[in-house]
Amino acid sequence: MRLHFNFRVYPTPSQALNARRVFGCKRAVWNEALARIAAVKASNKLLGNPTNRIAEGPWMQIPKNPDLAKELITSAKKTPERAWLSDAPVGVLQQTLRDLDKAWAAHEDSKTGRRAGPKVEPPRFKSKKDTRQTARFTRSDRWSITTDGKLRLPKIGDLRVKWTRDLPSEPSSATLVKDSSGRYFASFVVESDPATDILPPTDGDQGLDLGLTRFAALADGTHIHSPKYLRRAEKKLKKRQQELSRKQKGSKNRDKARVKVARAHAEVADARRNFHHQWSHKLTSENQAVYAENLNARGLARGLHAKSLHDAGWAQFLIFLDYKAARRGRTFAKVDRYFPSSQICSTCGFRDGPKPLHVRTWTCSECGAVHDRDWNAGKNVRYEGRRLTVAAKAPPTPGPGAPESKHSG
Repeated sequence: MRLHFNFRVYPTPSQALNARRVFGCKRAVWNEALARIAAVKASNKLLGNPTNRIAEGPWMQIPKNPDLAKELITSAKKTPERAWLSDAPVGVLQQTLRDLDKAWAAHEDSKTGRRAGPKVEPPRFKSKKDTRQTARFTRSDRWSITTDGKLRLPKIGDLRVKWTRDLPSEPSSATLVKDSSGRYFASFVVESDPATDILPPTDGDQGLDLGLTRFAALADGTHIHSPKYLRRAEKKLKKRQQELSRKQKGSKNRDKARVKVARAHAEVADARRNFHHQWSHKLTSENQAVYAENLNARGLARGLHAKSLHDAGWAQFLIFLDYKAARRGRTFAKVDRYFPSSQICSTCGFRDGPKPLHVRTWTCSECGAVHDRDWNAGKNVRYEGRRLTVAAKAPPTPGPGAPESKHSG
């Protein structure tokens, strides 16, 4: 399994300057390559179908990576106008062209349906005013981790790293990231041996009903308290936003105020991510199987409770549950979002019909059982998750008209 490990790094002022130069070289190569590819694609699009052209003109070949690398990197370094490209490792610039290829492929595949999910926009030009910058160092750049625990990146230097855990294997790449709040991180891609991560089997499973008042109601009758990090930080965020709005546009003080706003938001995001990690770790460690609803978080976040939904971060939590369950040999399944978990009595299975959101407790008209809305939904999610898991493991049944097996009878 391929995993990403992120660690905080602390560059010196000179190393931060070198990092900004690397970011700038990467940005220049990206923008120049994007301009050339986009121009060719736009010209070919005007021609239309070769058999039914809209305009006259030659059909041009899309520039390939080797040709772009030779022209925009190798040859450009030898010119006085682009000699500053030597401030960045060659591998970083070549990786930039590969990333651009992947961005175009994702856009084209999403249009043709080969890529599942929402439509992917075409690549955009990068700006030096972008608050987030990245640079990926591959093995060809000969980066390394020194004996004293520093990250040695070519053209930047030896960066001090705050190691919080050991890497399970030798990383294949290292990415230097500068976020909106001015912090630097190193992201490593490593291959993890599944056999070392699998936990011993345990009894029990759990169903989750995600909500806003309670972050999640569990099938065993307990619940996860909703921390509401964004709501708790609203007063501080409001003050920082007011300070930013009073600064003159383009001034250095405005940039300092922007960093303060970004740091306040980063604190909220870090606290929420840590909360999701802790509970996804606990649930996948203590249960053999975990089931949750496949909620349309993107669609729900367009409604009245958009801020609360973003504050909860359901999508990120389900992603953490998914990969941690796969890593530890556990089962994680998503119940269909249209499954009526709040309408079914978890005691007798009678469907009692839809209920408005303000109804938090109800009595089953069939068996008379009194249910808490959320805990009842959690139990039904667990029952449905068990059914889906058993159905997925069962052998397929032959359809009507299928020939009988020679072992039958």
